Amino acid sequence: MSAIDRATTQNHGVPSLTLMENAGGAVADFAREHWPSANRITVVCGRGNNGGDGFVAARRLHTAGKVVEVLLLGPAEGLKADAAAMLARLPIRPIALTSAEDIARESARSLAGADLIMDAIFGTGFVPRADPSPTAKLAIAAIAAINAASAPVLSVDLPSGANADSTSGSATADPNSPLCRSSAVITFTAPKPAHLFAAFTRGPIVVAPIGTPDSAIISSQHLQAVTPQEVSALFAPRALDSNKGRFGHVLVVAGSLGKSGAAAISAMAALRTGAGLVTVATPASVLPTVAAFAPELMTEPLGDLHSQSAALADAAHCLELAKSRSVLAIGPGLSQRPGVSDFVRRVVKGAHSPVVLDADGLNAYAGAPQELAGARPLILTPHPGEMARLTGHTVAQVQADRVGSARDFARRHRCILVLKGFRTVVAYPNSEVWVVATGNPGMATGGTGDILTGIIAGAIAQFPARIDEAVRAAVFLHGLAGDAACAHSGPESLVATDLLRYLPMAFRLMRQRAKEKNIRLC
Repeated sequence: MSAIDRATTQNHGVPSLTLMENAGGAVADFAREHWPSANRITVVCGRGNNGGDGFVAARRLHTAGKVVEVLLLGPAEGLKADAAAMLARLPIRPIALTSAEDIARESARSLAGADLIMDAIFGTGFVPRADPSPTAKLAIAAIAAINAASAPVLSVDLPSGANADSTSGSATADPNSPLCRSSAVITFTAPKPAHLFAAFTRGPIVVAPIGTPDSAIISSQHLQAVTPQEVSALFAPRALDSNKGRFGHVLVVAGSLGKSGAAAISAMAALRTGAGLVTVATPASVLPTVAAFAPELMTEPLGDLHSQSAALADAAHCLELAKSRSVLAIGPGLSQRPGVSDFVRRVVKGAHSPVVLDADGLNAYAGAPQELAGARPLILTPHPGEMARLTGHTVAQVQADRVGSARDFARRHRCILVLKGFRTVVAYPNSEVWVVATGNPGMATGGTGDILTGIIAGAIAQFPARIDEAVRAAVFLHGLAGDAACAHSGPESLVATDLLRYLPMAFRLMRQRAKEKNIRLC
């Protein structure tokens, strides 16, 4: 971010004070929109640029008629240049906190009486130190006071104490380091790794544009975030003279005795995503169950009425079906009965259309990912356990470096790898990794992965020339449908079929958020 800000100022002529003014203005606007009834607002400012953003926000909120108090950690003298300039423009006198006693006093007064607390202590530039300075110790005490207060907390840039470069679920470099609690986070220009990977808030995380040209924004880590704006651009309004032939035909090869639901919900997810037609190829013994799930689904039997699962002898039939389909999704509920792995490998090897491989389809390649090689586009959607079986690593090893694991596999096997979990990552053969911030713990329930398989297949069927975009857009919508369902039912009661019901709402939310001035990640 320091390099991006320098390039914006030096190469594009945007003054740093303008960037700070725009950042603070975005914070104030977000606070008013998100907490419209908050009248008493306490802004806790550090001595760096994050504090400068807080000064601007405080001025803007004061001008808007809010009752604002600014708590400054340390004396007003000696602030950084831009922060000092913004402090000079502040129409209210800040309260300087120079001791633990000062913080205790304001904890019982200003923080206790606030409707909203703004955390502008540390931002992206924070570097934890083993031996904190007196100023840092003061900040630690202030964070503890904010955490003890009852008002919601808006974090400016990052929750204070967070490690901006974190790519794990841990928000801090040291588990013993203090972290300011956060009800929402607003950052600027572009998300940092911690915004996508660290579990530091259950509230929204938004990115505010502050005047930095797109050409100055470069990710040295080749990481990108999937946004509503991008997904909305892909799912543009359909032509008035549309017909089902324009939106592709999905073939779902799935299901077995006892697991017919996986085939049904995966296929229905493809339809709900907008595919024109969906055919389910499933063992003849479970076909009536699948067909009864929804009248819109077409079906093809595998084997005879005594077949409990797919077998190698069914491969030729599936490959013939796939010739006239836009995309093949294979794996959900196939089981691990004898012969299933051979069947999967034969179908995947012989397919010419894009293949989405999930669940028992992935298990067919456990320990032998080299056999995935082929000319057709291939999309794999493992959860960490399946990823561990594919790579021969442990789940802990996969989770310790989700980005690296996904990136290495996608590059090595020339596929698109969707590694599911908290902050699903989508890795491409060119080493690019996209991160999806939608989704919630309620989705940790059987069947949601089958839904994702169908959504991906449905998106690819509609956009066969834009497969890379279609895959990450599908993952985003899957998580957003889960978020909408969770908001209604709560995480404990959420079940996979809820995502089918809330997928239409996910499309509406995505389009609404795409029109907002800030970029909402989750």
